[in-house]
Order: sequence, then C-alpha cells, then structure tokens
Amino acid sequence: MSKKHFIDVLKKEVQRIDDSGTAKRHEIVIEGFSDETCPRAIIKGKEYLLFNSNDYLGLRFHPTIIKAEEAASQRYGAGPGAVRFISGTLKIHTELEKTLAEFHGREAAMVFSSTFALNMGVIHALAKGQSKDSLVSGSTLFLSDSLNHRSIIDAIRIANLPSEQKVVFEHLNMKNLHDVLEENKGNFSRVIIVSDGVFSMLGEYQDLAQMKKNADEYDKHFEEGVITIIDDAHGVGAFGKNGRGTEEVCGVQADLLIGTLGKGFGVDGGYVVGSKVMIDYLRESAATYIYSNPISPGTAAAACEAVKIVDSHEGKQLLIKLNENIKYFKERVSGIGFRFAAHSVHPIQPLLIGDPLKTKKIVEGLFKKGIVVTAISYPVVPKGKDEIRVQLSAAYTTKEIDEFARALAEVGKEIGLI
Repeated sequence: MSKKHFIDVLKKEVQRIDDSGTAKRHEIVIEGFSDETCPRAIIKGKEYLLFNSNDYLGLRFHPTIIKAEEAASQRYGAGPGAVRFISGTLKIHTELEKTLAEFHGREAAMVFSSTFALNMGVIHALAKGQSKDSLVSGSTLFLSDSLNHRSIIDAIRIANLPSEQKVVFEHLNMKNLHDVLEENKGNFSRVIIVSDGVFSMLGEYQDLAQMKKNADEYDKHFEEGVITIIDDAHGVGAFGKNGRGTEEVCGVQADLLIGTLGKGFGVDGGYVVGSKVMIDYLRESAATYIYSNPISPGTAAAACEAVKIVDSHEGKQLLIKLNENIKYFKERVSGIGFRFAAHSVHPIQPLLIGDPLKTKKIVEGLFKKGIVVTAISYPVVPKGKDEIRVQLSAAYTTKEIDEFARALAEVGKEIGLI
C-alpha cells in the first residue's frame, strides 16, 4: 500500500460526486461586467444576467463605494500588513466597527475576515469551560436550529463538546425549543441558542421574538443564563424596512448579532455586534480574529460607505425597489408551472425541484438563454430537496425579471418539466 492508493480513493470519490450531479468545482469564470444600470456578467465574451448573487441592493457597483475603496487603498496600502494585535489596527477598521455598532444600536462591533471564520471563532470562544487558563468555566448547552448554516454546524462540531451539550431543535419550532429548555433546566451553567435569522435555502426567517421570550423565561434556571445568537447574514441589508434584518422585522434584539458585509452591503467580510463586555471578551478569545488578518483597508472603507448608504434615504429607496421586485417576480413566475417557496418574502426565491439531475438540466438550459443560476443539492440541502436558489436584486428592472420568466418557461417546456 502507498499514497497511490489514497489518490485512487480520492479519484473514486470525485467520480461519485460527478455521477450524482452535485459537483461544485466547475465554477463559471466571469471576465467582467457590462456598463448597464443592471450590469451583466461577461462569460466567454457573452453577456449573462445573474440571478444567483447575494448583492441584494446592487451596491458592489456603486461608484461612491468603489471610490472609497480606491482612496483607502492609496492611503493604507492594498493589505492590512498583519493581524491587528501585532502590527496595530488601521483607523479605517475602527471606523467601520463604530459605524456597524451604531447601525445596529449596539455598544460595540468587531470585524472578521469572513462570517464563516467568525462563527468558528465566536462559538468556540463561548463554549469554553473548565480551563485553568480562563475564568470562563462551567458547562455550555448549545441549542441549534436544524437548518442552520454549515458554518454554525461546523463551529459547534469543532467546539468538541460531548453529545449531551449539543441539541438540534426542529426548524422554526419554538415549542420544541421551549420543551428542550424545560428538559434541561438547571443541568448546565449556561445555554446558548444559535440560529440563522433568514435561512438561505428557502428565504424563511426565525421567530426571534418567541425565541427571545423562551430565553428570558428560562434565563433564571441556569447559573449563567440563556444567551441568544442570530446569524443574519442574508437578512441585514436586504430584509426589513430599514435593512436591519430579522431583528427589525421581529422587533427584538439578540444578545449577539452576526452579519456579513458580503451580501446586502455588497463588499466582503463578517462582523458581530453586541455589548462592550461581550465584544471585549471575543477580541481576547476568538482565535479566527486574533490570528487572522482583517479585511483589506480598501474593503473596510468600501463597507463603511455601504453601511452609510443603506442607512440613508438612498438605501431606503433601494429597499423599497427590492421589495417591489420580489412582488413582481412572484406575480410573474406563479403561473409558469414550477414550484416556488410561496411563503418567502425575502429576495431568496427558490425554485423547488427535488432531483439533482433535473435541477442541473434547468441550470444548463437557462445558461444557454443567457441566465446564470445555481443548482443547490446535497450536502448543501438534504437529499431530495434540490433547488435552484433564485436571488433578486434592487438593481433589476421588470425587463430583467421578464427575461428570466420567459427563459424559465421555455426551458421547462424544452425538457418536459411543465
């Protein structure tokens, strides 16, 4: 036996993935974008409409944001130089954190290189216990929604907790969450409830008000209380009248709110907001913050400008336009013959197929007609839940939505699905 055997094993696994129709490595290479108000991607010299982007407000092409990025790069350089505690933090990073804290009505914020890295660092830091090097001790019970993002699932997994300290509650089922709290009251030092705000596959959102009510009810039954964490990466900048996401829609705040700069704000990086003491603790304990470079200074400046735009009259108009597009899209595609997630009020409007090969055929058919969408299959979603996650943007006009609807109807007929 030798490493050749291991390479053969890998080859077989790659072939198995290819045969299942769920491969993700064959990425489309975008060469640039057109100069239209709703820029089209240029792929092998041809223009395509993107209906698979998280850029919900169309901000990544905003001239003010691009100008801010260029100016900061000229001032600070292309990269941050090192991690923040080693070579010093850049002023633009502290300005961004102050802007984010104010945007969410919190005492403090901290920015990470990505939201995936953020969840890894934050959840691991809050799970610490029985360490001779830390005053933070005791046992933690994590309660996690069954359809949480992979970053949350992996973060809880690498926290290396025994199975009894990890409970998955039924998706969006606050009664089940209440029952789990009742069953475990007094058995742990603290409870951490963690959930997506908006769930990225179906455009559903968590009932944060009821979650907070449950947490408050059982807070006294645990020595260190019940803490709520919401990852609202798809909510902030795309959901709610003022773009504050699930917290705004539900009218309550979580103890920690996790967001991204790479979706509604159109830039890159992750962030968390909360009380000063919690953020101070995370700066001292979240390894993916301490030992990783922050986002580039140009990205930080662009993000700072994006948050300001969302918080302005212009941002409110973009949010109004986005909701108009969601309404028009639902009206336009409702009679085509495909099954959509009817209850989604978010720019995520998934086309529900349930078969990986059929999903792939639709993606390929739309691509031939100048429309780019993405097939979402196992293990991103459970087996049999294959979908095309259509994503809308405030940058679209009815012209682009009509173009998508016509192409979808044509593809459905061509492959015999409608």
